[in-house]
Amino acid sequence: MLTDVDLPAPGLLWIRWATLSTTHVALGRTGSWSIDDHGARRDRQDGGWARFALLDGRRAVLYGDHHEHSAAMRDDPPADPLTGAPDWLPWDTLAPLAERDRLGFVIWHESGRWSRVRYRDGRPDGMTDLAGPLLTGERTLGALSRFGPRPAAERLVVAAVRAEVSPAHLTDLLVDGVPDLAAAMATAARGGLVPGSAAPRIAPGRRPPMRRVRRLSHGEHDRLVWSAMRDAAEVSRPAPPTTAELDTLVGWLQDRAPHADGRCSLLAYADATSFSVQSGERPPAERPDEERYATFRRLTELVRALRRAESDPRYGRWLFLRVETSASAVHVERRYDSWPPWWHDDGVSGPWRTNLQEEMDARQPRYRPSWVRLLDPETAFRPL
Repeated sequence: MLTDVDLPAPGLLWIRWATLSTTHVALGRTGSWSIDDHGARRDRQDGGWARFALLDGRRAVLYGDHHEHSAAMRDDPPADPLTGAPDWLPWDTLAPLAERDRLGFVIWHESGRWSRVRYRDGRPDGMTDLAGPLLTGERTLGALSRFGPRPAAERLVVAAVRAEVSPAHLTDLLVDGVPDLAAAMATAARGGLVPGSAAPRIAPGRRPPMRRVRRLSHGEHDRLVWSAMRDAAEVSRPAPPTTAELDTLVGWLQDRAPHADGRCSLLAYADATSFSVQSGERPPAERPDEERYATFRRLTELVRALRRAESDPRYGRWLFLRVETSASAVHVERRYDSWPPWWHDDGVSGPWRTNLQEEMDARQPRYRPSWVRLLDPETAFRPL
């Protein structure tokens, strides 16, 4: 289902984008707002980006990806930003971006209106953040006025609308420093802001006969794997060797017994890069004279040391560990292949699929659980 989007007309949006790009280039900020032969660009240091292109007539397309907002990946189920999109979009560019989870929004202009796929619950897609300075004339003037007098910014915008931008308009605005007028005027010409110039236009595209579409969001894919882990049985493998690292961990837990009786509980998850613990019946006691997180840091060191010592190149390393101590005994439970019932599942946090894949790849095939096939990224996609 599609919805209308309130955006300026394509020609006006282009003029604002080209004007801001010209100003940024004059200041040497060539990596933020820019114009090239394929249209207008915005690239942010945090990885967010947007592209805007004009086609023939009144058709145009605005697309991009925000590092925090994306209904295409975070909605359950995910929103396909290309659902209902017209055939003339630059599909050769858009479809590969969507397959790589690098396309957060696509908005197209046709028949006098801007349209996009409708998101669930009004989720933001990051477009207003990325293109914010262009959405109203006042915002554009505000962005330009950061660099110089507002009257000069107003004159620059008027000249841009008339395709009459000159070096004088830029020097009037950019009163601090020495602007790169040659580079700025080249950008203005590329953007159609000077006499005799025209904005670049792209050719209409063609919808591919088949494409891959995400059917599971990242969260849904995670939960699919975690559910299979909860249902899985442990693969039979030899018991790990006796190690000094286990003795060290047990001794530390007994010493940290919350009631000073040797009884202590440890519930932990570990893989190659992440580590977490949950509270058991008798979690290790912290001491008032210790630095904050000292107990967690020491526990991380001890558990990781044990995991390394018990690893085997054939059947791999365990993922979950439970240790229950008393003054004279210890019970240890390791889970290599399954999510144990004593590890709380909140439905949101759990092992990263990439980390699980790394662990599974290090094992011999016979010691890999059946759910390993669900780690394949293709599980989240379907042909369309």
